[in-house]
Amino acid sequence: MQMQIARNVFWLVFERGLQVVFGIVSVAMIARAVGPEGFAEFQYAQSLVLIASAVALICGNEVVIPRLVADQAPAAQHRLLAHVFGLREIAAVVGYLLLVVFVAMTEDDEVIVVIVFITGIPMLFREPFGAVRTWLQARTDSRPAVIFSMVGLAFRMIAVSGLYLAGTDSAPVFAWVVAVESLLFAVLHARYYRKRSPRVAVELDWSLARKLLRDGTVFWASMILMLCAKRIDQLLLKPHISLFELGGYAASMQVLDNFMMLSAIVASSVAPLMIYAQPTLTLVRRNVLYVVAGMVFMGVAGGAVLAYCAPWIVALIYGDHYDAAASLLRLSAMASGLVFADAALSLLVIYLRKPNWLVEKWLLVLGTMILVDLIAIPIHGARGAVYGYIAGNLVAVIAGIGFFIRSREPVAMEQAV
Repeated sequence: MQMQIARNVFWLVFERGLQVVFGIVSVAMIARAVGPEGFAEFQYAQSLVLIASAVALICGNEVVIPRLVADQAPAAQHRLLAHVFGLREIAAVVGYLLLVVFVAMTEDDEVIVVIVFITGIPMLFREPFGAVRTWLQARTDSRPAVIFSMVGLAFRMIAVSGLYLAGTDSAPVFAWVVAVESLLFAVLHARYYRKRSPRVAVELDWSLARKLLRDGTVFWASMILMLCAKRIDQLLLKPHISLFELGGYAASMQVLDNFMMLSAIVASSVAPLMIYAQPTLTLVRRNVLYVVAGMVFMGVAGGAVLAYCAPWIVALIYGDHYDAAASLLRLSAMASGLVFADAALSLLVIYLRKPNWLVEKWLLVLGTMILVDLIAIPIHGARGAVYGYIAGNLVAVIAGIGFFIRSREPVAMEQAV
């Protein structure tokens, strides 16, 4: 069993690593091809889509995986997955339609509108067909999903490289690569599951649907708030600066986001043995402190290297037209230790199964970011958005420390048992 878990973690970490590397390379080619203004339009549209895609995150893994593990009868799992797929697809369609209507009514830049329409298409495929990934995770066998992801990444690299070498400078054309990759994702997962699923008809069970919606609401709310916090800066920044400056800011945050993914990789790697496998809350709290200390050191050290090498990194990835991104990257890298600390502290909240704490945290973080951005952006421009980013992550760590203190309460102990 431990070998199976270790193998599963390896495949997940391997996938994350490939996503980081391939993501950096593909984004670099897009940024070089379309220029700072085109890249700003592309990233701004992606931010709108990311926020809207939160609608499709209904019935998350937190409520589906325990049910799949508890009842491993193929017919029962198929029935559950059919309901999860249906609910996610309905939510995705609603989210996409709301996004299209909102952008069509509020956005004057036709290029952004077109990119949003195209890059919003993956909403209809990613989460609904992601139910198959959830099923594989419940079986502790993520290898097929990782292979499918690698196929999608390979397609993206080949397509983006081909367009780049052909001299394409249209951001909407590159956006179609994202849309087609999501369709490939859906086809591969559906084909794999169809060969292994029972051939039985599934009737709609309103009671099951209501339970899935009710149990997943808190997790859903926390994900919506988290995604809003991750992209609200670009939405608030766009009216105050030029597209050229926004392109530099988006480039710096793209590099930073790829480095910050390391915090999630490390946290998910150490959590099964150091946190979730511990028999008592006392040992969990002690190990959380060890993980926090190690991850803060990693984040601060990595952030220092990132800040020092910022000019070379920006020049290597984006070329000569993104000089402003280097200073913004150097400033935002100061928050690296905070992001790594927050990832470590969140492990305790997950262990205690306290999703309402996550909602509290992301409400505070989002509120802080909006407040600081509204004050600082009109004065400092792109640097003001970085100040909001740092302030939001500081509040996240403070909230995590508060949750750590609250975890000594009897209610928290009972929840962990």
